Amino acid sequence: MDSRCWLVALPAVDGMQYVYRVYAPEDALLADLFWEAWHCHDESAFPRAWDVFDAAVIRLVA
Repeated sequence: MDSRCWLVALPAVDGMQYVYRVYAPEDALLADLFWEAWHCHDESAFPRAWDVFDAAVIRLVA
């Protein structure tokens, strides 16, 4: 199965939006893409991304 590139944008508590590149098959579940991006978010010195699935913007890069 070939992996495709997805962009997952997550809003953060500081009003910013963080965009993550996730590699997954074209038929991947959107929830899996969301969690993969959310778990990549650096929680150390930066604001935490909201863990709200409905607020995420998920796009397949052509």
